[in-house]
Amino acid sequence: MPALRHIKPAILPLAALLAALTISACSMGGMAGGSSAAALAPGLSARMDQPGASLDRAQAIAMINAYRATQGRPALTPDAGLDGTAQALADQYARTGTPPQTPQDLAGMKLSAGYATFAETFSGWRNNPADAAGLTSSATRAGIAVNYNGSSTYGTHWVLVLAQ
Repeated sequence: MPALRHIKPAILPLAALLAALTISACSMGGMAGGSSAAALAPGLSARMDQPGASLDRAQAIAMINAYRATQGRPALTPDAGLDGTAQALADQYARTGTPPQTPQDLAGMKLSAGYATFAETFSGWRNNPADAAGLTSSATRAGIAVNYNGSSTYGTHWVLVLAQ
């Protein structure tokens, strides 16, 4: 039992450290899962629910690509032409309040409304099985846009377009 007497004091600090780490991980709000704004690049947690807000498209596509990598899918290439298509669709969506139809020349489109930040929008897509499947489609290029319309029901309207 003399050996146990030496081990006991070493176990207590280790158990305290383990408990502290567990509690801090819980208080981070699941940061490892990407849901904490504090762990995100500023452009991903920037509020788009105000006039003149500007989406950091590169950071948004990078976040989608990080998710695709966890699913074994290749990265999407940002496409300025598709950004323009997405912006036109987001503008239409915000103006009419009606979700636009996917143009025939696109491989897919993801829509969202009401979320103030891209991080929130992405979480909504990622947590919806149909949207998550679209995020990991065989598309190779992407464009993204947001439009804020303070007089609309949802305010912010997001569009992600995907193409081959």
